[in-house]
Amino acid sequence: MSILVNKNTRLVVQGITGRDGAFHAQKMKAYGTQVVAGVSPGKGGQVFEGIPIFNTVREAREATGANASVIFVPAPFAADAILEASFAGVELVVTITEGVPVRDMIRVMPLARQNGTRLIGPNCPGLITPGECLIGILPGNIFKQGPVGLMSRSGTLTYEVVNMLTENNLGQTTCIGIGGDPVAGLYYRDLLQMFEEDPETKGVVLIGEIGGDAEEQAARFIKENLTKPVVAFIAGQTAPPGKRMGHAGAIISSGSGTAEEKIKAFNAAGVPVAGEPSQIPGLLRSLL
Repeated sequence: MSILVNKNTRLVVQGITGRDGAFHAQKMKAYGTQVVAGVSPGKGGQVFEGIPIFNTVREAREATGANASVIFVPAPFAADAILEASFAGVELVVTITEGVPVRDMIRVMPLARQNGTRLIGPNCPGLITPGECLIGILPGNIFKQGPVGLMSRSGTLTYEVVNMLTENNLGQTTCIGIGGDPVAGLYYRDLLQMFEEDPETKGVVLIGEIGGDAEEQAARFIKENLTKPVVAFIAGQTAPPGKRMGHAGAIISSGSGTAEEKIKAFNAAGVPVAGEPSQIPGLLRSLL
């Protein structure tokens, strides 16, 4: 099984006629994802690579039964695109766009929750259930079906770790890049619960980074709720305090959000923390 997406997911691409939307729509379709519609205001009625284009998400959903959306629109319009999909009844919205203003996400989040929409991102690479469905910009060729669930704040570290897992014959159920912004959708606790309830997921890899307290919250949740083994890695262990390192959320302030604090929290929860990504497959295999 998997979480969030599978072979039955029906995807609409918002911003399909833009450069990135067009490129990745083709990649997702080639992987095997059911890309059933695209949305580009003013271009309804056109067809792109066999994918019908609609003016609105509501029209696309009513015509195709789309239950997931991926957003490739520019940052100033991303929040409205999320809300358009949410109010159209789309169950899962994946926002690839980076640079979305924090105040926009603060406005969007309660409305999306109110509508029952699950949101991933913004500023994320998307998610994949290997062999079934890819949504976003992930390189599908490095993923392999298997028993490991993975979640990460870092896109490139996702690719690096997944490649190592695959090379060590540790395939994946579902891998999710949750994004590195301070305000985002589904986060570690939400996904940990889903992996716990998925019978095919036997172990979980959690890739965190400095900044915020999401990893500490995840550690407490694991200690109190999870029966499955988890292996963690924290990026940014040598980052200087007060300096943003890549992601908007990756900043240590007032002595909080440090790698040391996060590692300490995981250790207290009985979660082994890899010193470097290459150690993850071995740690995980020893627990499965």
